[in-house]
Amino acid sequence: MNTVRKLDRFYKDPDFINSPDARTLRILSEYLGPLSRFHQERIKDTLVFFGSARAVSSEQAETEYQQLLANHEDRKKLDQRRLDAAKMKIKLAKYYDDAVELSRLLTEWSMSLAKKSRRFVVCSGGGPGIMEAANRGARLAGGKTIGLNISLPFEQQPNHYISNDLSFEFHYFFMRKYWFVYLAKALIVFPGGYGTLDELMEVLTLVQTHKINKKMVVLLYGTEYWNELLNFDTFVKWGTIDPQDLKLFKFADTPQEAFKIVSSGLRHYYLNPS
Repeated sequence: MNTVRKLDRFYKDPDFINSPDARTLRILSEYLGPLSRFHQERIKDTLVFFGSARAVSSEQAETEYQQLLANHEDRKKLDQRRLDAAKMKIKLAKYYDDAVELSRLLTEWSMSLAKKSRRFVVCSGGGPGIMEAANRGARLAGGKTIGLNISLPFEQQPNHYISNDLSFEFHYFFMRKYWFVYLAKALIVFPGGYGTLDELMEVLTLVQTHKINKKMVVLLYGTEYWNELLNFDTFVKWGTIDPQDLKLFKFADTPQEAFKIVSSGLRHYYLNPS
């Protein structure tokens, strides 16, 4: 009599788990895994920072600019495009520095609240740039901070300011977006590219259509950048949104101004609701 070979259970079989047939299980794991970890860490809600992955600190941007000059004996022979890009990088670096400071202020404030659970924890996309700046500011304040990374063809490593037990990596963009929004009480959007615009517009759409029922503080940081990039009044002019839809977000240009807007909104909606 032949002995039947004992097979592994399907949930232990890597070939099955990574197959198209198990896609639903993989999606579910990207819901249940973070849910379990947030419960363990007593995280009730988050403050989400979006912005460019290409921003660096002012110190780094200035160093790179000076190195560019030093590597060329004759400044007249410098590639003007490279020089202009380096100067713009210094301008963008201001937003990195401001994101660090704003995150630090918000984390210090949230840690001062009397609570059993962790309130208003800073959360980012987990990568470099503004994401790193947000996690960095929270760590400077001594707080926990979350990174929701995404696996990409060009590897995006999680920045080293994320709390070890709150560093996640997602395969599915839509599950990552779910966790950005589900716990968020405020969205703070710094200058960024396609990904930042995608995340901003999706949240504004969800708020506008009341698919998000909770109150959400949406702050666009950097009036110069956002007004140059998007003429929001054009939406109203052409009748593609209502005038009151422009009240779904506010602008700020300093960490102190942004802190006041965000913390006041959170107090009004969640700490001292009328």
